[in-house]
Amino acid sequence: MAVCLAAFLAAACADNSPERDDTPTMAEASRSEETMNDSATSRSGGSEWAAEHPYVGMWVTADGHIRQELLPDGRYDEARGNRQSAYTGRYWITGDRIEYRDDTGFSADGEFDGDVLHHAGYVFYREGSLAHRRATEGDE
Repeated sequence: MAVCLAAFLAAACADNSPERDDTPTMAEASRSEETMNDSATSRSGGSEWAAEHPYVGMWVTADGHIRQELLPDGRYDEARGNRQSAYTGRYWITGDRIEYRDDTGFSADGEFDGDVLHHAGYVFYREGSLAHRRATEGDE
């Protein structure tokens, strides 16, 4: 919890320009962290859920340049090209929606459609799935 709170505060305080005064108070940051933790607990049911959740695993773009692993503990690790762990952070899944918060505080979301994940303008495929094989057929 302290790590997520620290990342949230660090990201919020990164721009200290005088025009900007949207830095969260400690109470707001704490409430936000509690909400994220409560949501993660209620969505995931704990680490047992994550290990059995159908979306845990490796998701890749058709060209293989971006590889995002959704780990069973609610964390993700994204590699880009030769850069391993280019982005890391936490994720939460509700139904077919996924929310991300990387370790720098950046957040994003996406939506699953079977073995396809639409996230941040990219299309990811569950590695090895029929959808992935079809997407890469033209690349071979």
